[in-house]
Amino acid sequence: MTEANLVVLSAGDAALALDATGPEMPRVLHWGVDPGFRAGDAAQVLDAMGRTSRHQAGSLMPSQGQGWGWFGRPTLAGHRDGRVRPTRFELAEPAAVRAQDGRGGTVRVRALDPGAALALDTELQMTEQGVVRLRHTLTNTAADPYTLDVLACVLPVPAHAAELLDFAGRWARERSPQRSPLRQGVWSRENRRGRTGFDAGLLLAGSEGFGFRHGEVWGVHPAWSGNHVQYAERLADGTTVLGGGELLDAGEIRLAEGESYRTPWVYFATSATGLDGISRGFHDLLRARPKHPATARPVTMNIWEAVYFDHDPGRVRALANTAAAVGVERFVVDDGWFRHRRHDRAGLGDWYVDEKVWPDGLRPLADHVHGLGMQFGLWFEPEMVNPDSDLARAHPDWFLADPDRLPFEQRGQHVLDVAHPDAHAYLLERISTLVGDVGLDYIKWDHNRDLADAVHDGRPGVHAQTTAVYRLLDELRGRHPGLEIESCSSGGARADLGILERTDRIWGSDNIDPVERQAIQRWTGLLLPPELIGSHIGSAPAHISHRDTALAFRCATALFGHAGIESDISNWSQDDLTALTAWVSAYKQLRPLLHGGDVVRADHPDPAAWVHGVVSRDRAHAVFAYVQLETSVAENGAPVRLPGLDPETHYVLRVRPELSSPEHTWPAWARRAGALTLTGRYLARVGLAAPGLANRPGQAWVVEAQAQAQPSASRE
Repeated sequence: MTEANLVVLSAGDAALALDATGPEMPRVLHWGVDPGFRAGDAAQVLDAMGRTSRHQAGSLMPSQGQGWGWFGRPTLAGHRDGRVRPTRFELAEPAAVRAQDGRGGTVRVRALDPGAALALDTELQMTEQGVVRLRHTLTNTAADPYTLDVLACVLPVPAHAAELLDFAGRWARERSPQRSPLRQGVWSRENRRGRTGFDAGLLLAGSEGFGFRHGEVWGVHPAWSGNHVQYAERLADGTTVLGGGELLDAGEIRLAEGESYRTPWVYFATSATGLDGISRGFHDLLRARPKHPATARPVTMNIWEAVYFDHDPGRVRALANTAAAVGVERFVVDDGWFRHRRHDRAGLGDWYVDEKVWPDGLRPLADHVHGLGMQFGLWFEPEMVNPDSDLARAHPDWFLADPDRLPFEQRGQHVLDVAHPDAHAYLLERISTLVGDVGLDYIKWDHNRDLADAVHDGRPGVHAQTTAVYRLLDELRGRHPGLEIESCSSGGARADLGILERTDRIWGSDNIDPVERQAIQRWTGLLLPPELIGSHIGSAPAHISHRDTALAFRCATALFGHAGIESDISNWSQDDLTALTAWVSAYKQLRPLLHGGDVVRADHPDPAAWVHGVVSRDRAHAVFAYVQLETSVAENGAPVRLPGLDPETHYVLRVRPELSSPEHTWPAWARRAGALTLTGRYLARVGLAAPGLANRPGQAWVVEAQAQAQPSASRE
């Protein structure tokens, strides 16, 4: 809707109102729950929301010297060899608006500052899912170079936003939540590791006490796989913004006359129904992409924890046979297949099949795997190089570093400068050749160290590296359109919407202990739907935590993702293989629901137990998991309320035994003959008796709900 100088975009339950009066940059008057803007209300809305105010709060590009001035964190900063000219952007033309009532739209703004010799193009989109994305393009229009220090995207949030939720993280413990009051000042998450980071995801602000199913929430996510920032700021006057963008090093972006820098897309989402509403917006957005995986997500067997570097062709072939027998659909050979790679301190960069280990190459194995009805995949770490490699010895100038001041070796490796034209060409040729020669359906693309002191051609190199990796992935996918790629980065470090424009899933974590994975998958799933999060059944005890867990619990945890296996199942007992086969069958039966429905998480009163699930879009089918993570303070578990169902529909409930704790722990109704049928309203408000797991941590109980068939109308 566009009237007078008021632009309103709305979709779902969200709306964004923009004052495009000019001559200054447009100002966001409202972003959040749709208050029901009506045609003809433009003048009243503009008056009510402060049309006469010249404050920079809400401006798409606030500055200190315009209006009443913006004295928060700058959204644009730069200089011309130390000389600065304060910016005074004014609209070069009226904002171009393409809006569809109730389905979002796009606003494009071109602003000029002749005195500072800069042009600014801003694009704001509200998607059909109610998610806003924003980016700026800055162009230097003067003869002398302009060094850009900061260019960020911001949107305002209301004064009643009272709390922040963001994430800490490390290897094997990705995205650990931390919550705090939203105070005056800046809360900034700044990543300088050259990759997205274990703590990256969403930065969220919310009304007091917001949870999964209640409260207003606003979130920001920069879709960028290099250095980045996301922040919340509240000023003394009460103005509050969420912002984000690329985090630039000094001198990294230097624009000659006519050159431009474009920020990554920065995504903003809002919800009136808690964190689940945020997830629903992002999940629906990702599923609507043309590049979203369209085929059923195959059960994946990765052999890393099964064999590590002990690549024996006979053993791997036998493992493939066992995998096919239990129903695996994709078989992936991990690290250790290429030259000199008998341990993790040599060989990275030498992307040729190791003739000593695989004397006949990998094609016979790939043919065998394909003959068993499975896809074949292979591990790469293209952006890294071991000093002990033929590549490093031949091309030490390909390191992403100052050649006279190499950074520390992390995991025995350095970073390869993918922006170096020759290095880029080498990687594209080698990987593309192997895809064709071996017959690869899938690549696990790993990235196992931080970019320390990244230098490209004598200048900071993270931006160039990130764009070069994007280009390499795009070129590879262009040559092999059917190829699928997984983004892995020491587990789940590189999980962002930038890398997912070019890949088909992320690896959630190297830690596949199901207790740890419950938390990792829960918080990664705020942004990403289950089908994009690799989730595997591992060994007992787990290889990283050494915790021993029941197979049913490992199965229930891996179910709620893109499921797979990572263990030497050739040594499993027949009983365990039978149980594994039953789990594979359950996953295949449930994956249309799991990978197409709404993720729901109950605000369960017992912190020792979690309740989560997936409900189909028509709300006719759902599956829920009650997960006991530690012992409960109370002797009996709190009732299990099942969110997201249709209140008026009756649901037939049954426990899935192949995914659940032993039957003697189930509540009485689940052990009786005959089905239990209850309304969605009852299940959401009252719930079911909990299983007897209060003293049995590391167990799950999985319930399936099917809408009761309605009796057919009788015919006279």
